[in-house]
Amino acid sequence: MKTVLTIAGSDCSGGAGIQADIKTIAAHGLYAMSAITALTAQNTTGVYGILEVPPEFLEKQLACIFEDIMPDAVKIGMAASAELVHVISASLKKYRARHIVVDPVMVSTSGSVLLKEDAQEALIAELLPLAEVITPNIPEAERLSGIVIDTPEDMQEAARRIAARCQTAVLVKGGHETNTANDLLYDNGQSQWFYGEHIENPNTHGTGCTLSSAIAAGLAAGCTRQESVRRAKAYISGALRQQMNLGRGNGPLDHMYVCRGREDEC
Repeated sequence: MKTVLTIAGSDCSGGAGIQADIKTIAAHGLYAMSAITALTAQNTTGVYGILEVPPEFLEKQLACIFEDIMPDAVKIGMAASAELVHVISASLKKYRARHIVVDPVMVSTSGSVLLKEDAQEALIAELLPLAEVITPNIPEAERLSGIVIDTPEDMQEAARRIAARCQTAVLVKGGHETNTANDLLYDNGQSQWFYGEHIENPNTHGTGCTLSSAIAAGLAAGCTRQESVRRAKAYISGALRQQMNLGRGNGPLDHMYVCRGREDEC
């Protein structure tokens, strides 16, 4: 069985972070493992507290995983401090991790800042260059590229700048920020648009976590980057189409819809 490791924060409400990642990986028929970077107190209405895992304990988690069950792909989400970024990047190099997908979690869907200022440069310098693909949303792409994104052309320029800076493929996600479902993959100097149906559903909590985990699942299964992105977008669309409605705020996705035989978009 193919395996995927998620390195991310825990969402106690189950909609984002490692909980969303594990559901997504399992829904794709792969074996999920996790290393927790932080505990968060959050729900569909916002993030109310973050408790970071000590760097030495994160290092132990990663050693336990890599030295026993080598992952076929690695998804990285929230790493809120420079110290945690150092541990993750060092471990990825030490164990020669492959098919690394980084979701540069800086801002939650509800608008909460999740990345400390001292971690941003460490993320850019140490972690992003190890990735096979990174998946910033519009606000994150603006921070990483240094430009304001208002148009599709801006998305292309931002992706080009990020790719040049980090030497990796970049998927800039349009999503709810642009009121479209169109994402741009910039890979080896080539731009490819992935157009999607805009589904009217206010419940989008954890979409970024879910998409990056689905891409990692595709890479672990042997798909190309382009095919992994296409399948991941189809999976997200199917989950949104279920119109699940939980919580008083921005609710979670229906991650397991494919396992109930309702619809298989992959």
